[in-house]
Amino acid sequence: DLGCEEWDNNDWDNNDNAERALKHWIISAALGDDSPIEFMMEMSEEGYVSKDDLAAALRAHQAAVDATKSPQREAAKVAKYG
Repeated sequence: DLGCEEWDNNDWDNNDNAERALKHWIISAALGDDSPIEFMMEMSEEGYVSKDDLAAALRAHQAAVDATKSPQREAAKVAKYG
């Protein structure tokens, strides 16, 4: 996942790593990946991620999810799973 390398570095005294990890999580969320959203929610509760950054990631994630919806995909989903 994007952001893991910077996060795993555990050098939070170096704010550049934290900012870089956050940017990578937002990019990944904007591509429709669910895991960075879950992780950012946890990090928000611990004070590492601001509510504004989390809200921006949630909006970008929702836009990506909405962009992948289509009547054909919904019909295929119904056909496959009933």
